[in-house]
Amino acid sequence: MSPLELRATLSLASIFALRMLGLFLILPVFAVYASHLKGGGNHTLVGLALGAYGLTQGMLQIPYGMASDRYGRKRIIVIGLALFALGSFVAAIGGSIHLIIVGRAMQGAGAISAPVMAFLADMTREQHRTKAMALVGSSIGMMFALSMVGSPLLYRYIGMGGIFILTGVLALIAIWVVIGVVPKESAGHHHAEDHAEGTRFADVLRNKELLRLDLGIFSLHSVQMAIFVVVPLAMVSAGGIPVDEHWKIYLPVVLGSFALMIPAIIYAEKKDAMKPVFLAAIGLMAVVQLGFAFSLHNFPALVVLLLGFFVAFNILEASLPSLVSRMAPVKAKGAALGVYNTMQSLGLFFGGAAGGWLMQNHGRTPVFIFGGTLICLWGIAAASMRVPKRVQRRGGADLGDGALGDGVAR
Repeated sequence: MSPLELRATLSLASIFALRMLGLFLILPVFAVYASHLKGGGNHTLVGLALGAYGLTQGMLQIPYGMASDRYGRKRIIVIGLALFALGSFVAAIGGSIHLIIVGRAMQGAGAISAPVMAFLADMTREQHRTKAMALVGSSIGMMFALSMVGSPLLYRYIGMGGIFILTGVLALIAIWVVIGVVPKESAGHHHAEDHAEGTRFADVLRNKELLRLDLGIFSLHSVQMAIFVVVPLAMVSAGGIPVDEHWKIYLPVVLGSFALMIPAIIYAEKKDAMKPVFLAAIGLMAVVQLGFAFSLHNFPALVVLLLGFFVAFNILEASLPSLVSRMAPVKAKGAALGVYNTMQSLGLFFGGAAGGWLMQNHGRTPVFIFGGTLICLWGIAAASMRVPKRVQRRGGADLGDGALGDGVAR
């Protein structure tokens, strides 16, 4: 990667990391805190307080992506981070569960995922894009692991209000990174008149290759949420490990998955073998779901299956946004990534709801049968997808993003 690409990748990844750390820090301790709030005894409202963020995220991803196509990436990212910070401060002063819900909804209204990913796609050449997206995905995974360790300690010393304030401060730091560290947008990259004419949202929705990828991110995050309705309970019953010590399992598993993911991504890039690696990861995810269904009482097997889950998840999480950015029309990357991130948010909601309903009414095993079925359906759809070949170089210069159908692997 060139120095400019590396700077863009690291700075944009840090924006994701700062924002996601703020979100993840809340998750391990919020339910305990909410029981002391006015109205916090209503578990439906507690769930709404956690889910309000995802709801507004899902509603606003597409508008944010399209706005970034039209008005510029940096401007929209700064607006989103400011809303996220404001929502954090509102939640920090909340004395009731209702005000927390308002603050969480405001946090979600800062739906910057699509503009950040589109910006990253703008600033990196195609042959380096998956590595750049993988770095973003890795940073998010690292923040999740860090939050599992740090959240209980922070809650002990600064309380939930302090954690919400910290999330707002992290968002303000991210704004400084956008303004002072992230490279400038290329001149002429965003012209309102060009985008008004060239960005056709209906074309994004009619693009079969993009729809396959949208199905993929929906399925991946549905499964992610569904299995974690069951797996933590299985770890307690099978391994005798209390929930507050689960980070001791997640941390090495997540780090190990990164170590195993990197060679697969490098191979896919160097050998122009994105499709085989992609399909292999889907296959691994399906096998993991089947393994979970029959290993809920075997703790060592659960740990191995968790490792397999995170390896497959990280490969797919890194590959999917890269493929979206390569297949999207040049002037509609933000809109395409907006659809993609909306499907991701809907997948989180659907997976959690379906997993909870299946476990409540039919037990643990059907949750994994549901996940395996969903992944297999995705695999069938992905088997015929067309993956753009790696950018060719001529005389040391990149030829640029090829149009879909201009040299694709079937």
